[in-house]
Parts: sequence; C-alpha cells; structure tokens
Amino acid sequence: MIRHIPFEKITGIQVGNAQDDEAKTGVTVFHFPNPAWAAAEVLGGGPASREVPLLDTRRNTQPLNALVFSGGSAYGLAASDGVMRCLEEHGHGLDTGFGLVPIVCQSCIYDLSYGKSHIRPDGEMGYLACRRAMETHSPQSGNVGAGAGATVGKPDGMATAQKSGMGYAAAQADELQVGVAVVVNALGDIFLGGTKIAGMTTADRKGFASAEEMMLQHQESGLWAGNTTLAAVFTNASLGIADLQKVANMASTGMARCIRPVFTMADGDTVYALSVGTGNLKAEVNTVGILASIVMEKAIADAVLSSRISDESYLANI
Repeated sequence: MIRHIPFEKITGIQVGNAQDDEAKTGVTVFHFPNPAWAAAEVLGGGPASREVPLLDTRRNTQPLNALVFSGGSAYGLAASDGVMRCLEEHGHGLDTGFGLVPIVCQSCIYDLSYGKSHIRPDGEMGYLACRRAMETHSPQSGNVGAGAGATVGKPDGMATAQKSGMGYAAAQADELQVGVAVVVNALGDIFLGGTKIAGMTTADRKGFASAEEMMLQHQESGLWAGNTTLAAVFTNASLGIADLQKVANMASTGMARCIRPVFTMADGDTVYALSVGTGNLKAEVNTVGILASIVMEKAIADAVLSSRISDESYLANI
C-alpha cells in the first residue's frame, strides 16, 4: 500500500538553497554524505548541464557527492565551482592520489527573462548553498533556490506566463521510499488530474489559454527558447546504474501527464535518478519506476501551488 510521506523522511540527502531575491535566481544543492549512484535521462532539446555524460554506463562512472540545480542558463554552471570547493574543504570527493575531486553533476534552468538577467548564480552562491546543505537539511518548496526564477506557460511570451518554482513529494510502499525534487520552468501548461492549475493565461490574465494551441498556430519555434524542467528521483532501494536509468525514464511519464507540451526542443528537460540508501534494500525496478512517476506528479503540483504570487508582483519582474 502506498502512503505519501514528507520528503524529509528520505534519508541520505541533505538539501541547501541560496538565491538572490532581488534578481530572482538561485541554486539548490543536494549533498550526499555517502556518495550516491546516479543516472540521468535528458529529454529536452536544450539542456545546460555539467558532467552528465559521466553517468553513462559506457564511462568510468563514479557515485555523486552532490547534484546541483540552478538558474542562470549556461552561466549558472559556474555555481558548481563553489560546490566543489565546499565539498573539497570538508573532505568529500574521489581520492585521485594527488587530491580530492568531488563528483558533481549540475543542470540549469533558463530564468534570464524573469528578474535581473545580468545577475546569475556563481561560485559563491553555489558554495553557500552547499554549506547550508551540510549544516541543515532544508528542502523548501516555492520561490527558493533554483526555483526562484522559474515560470510556466510561455509560448506567447512572459506577459501571459505564471510563476512556478521548486517542488517536493515522497511516498513509501512497505520499506521502499521514493522522493522527487523538481524545478518546474516549463514552456507548457501544468495539469493535475486533468485540470489545468498553472500556465499560459489570456492577455488580460483573467483566464487560461492553451500553450499547445498557441504553438500549433504559430510554429516559429525560435521564439520559444528559454525553459527547462529539472527533476531528481531519490530512492532508498539499492539499484545499479542501468536500473536507475530505467527509473528516470519511467519517472518522466509523470512529467508528461502534468506538463503540456513537454520535452520540446525549447526545453532542456532532464530527470535524474539516484540510489541514496545506506542499506541493501532490494526493490523491483518497475515498482520503483511506477512509484517515481506517481510522486513526480505530486512534486510538480507542489512546485506551482507553492510559488503563486499576485499578478502585480509577477508582472513587476518581467
């Protein structure tokens, strides 16, 4: 029987955030005190990422010390420099014989169209988020960390889009636990149970319009750049990289049920799956993947519902 639990119940993760509240951009760091095996599924056409190829089973794959989500588009990749510095100072990383090399993957959202585009996450912001992760586990939903500048429903521009942010959810079936953290910065609209809850509005912002219909009517895809939904699935199940890859793939079906359209060439949508358990809990990969897909929907809803602000506040930042 599935029961929903607080994300904080998922052990083996420490979450820290840092953001510039005026510029509307930030960083979220997931630190793993015991390095976590990981896989990733890159589904969108425009990812901004760091070290993701390392997770390919054809590479010399290493477990992660940290996963980083940030704003700033490709500029935001600088945040991991600070994360690595913080991890090294605290003795975390792969011992190469000549020094520690922390294993850090990162993905970024494009939030330059909201807030102040000339201010982006940097090494200092990454360092602060990592230090906070080590000091206190704080998985905050809403307009925080990497979700500070997230928005949704943008085919007709920012004036008819809405604010989104960070979201979390978790569930448990017997001893198996699955948690999802997500930054929802989608080109498309957001649905929950078939009902639209956020996304593209009418010009007067008094009702909803359809992102899908707008894109079908106006097929100049170059106008739609600058999105990306990022998700991380965490489980206490002991899974190898190939199974984690499948979990990431299955978890993405939860995104497809909630975001319309999704995985476009104007999105950098990416799903990570990580095994963070310290024991040896065995779980069938399909069970983990199905549970991850269900929890994904809950996390996406949390991201948009926790980030709502007034139209006046939203419009003042575009």
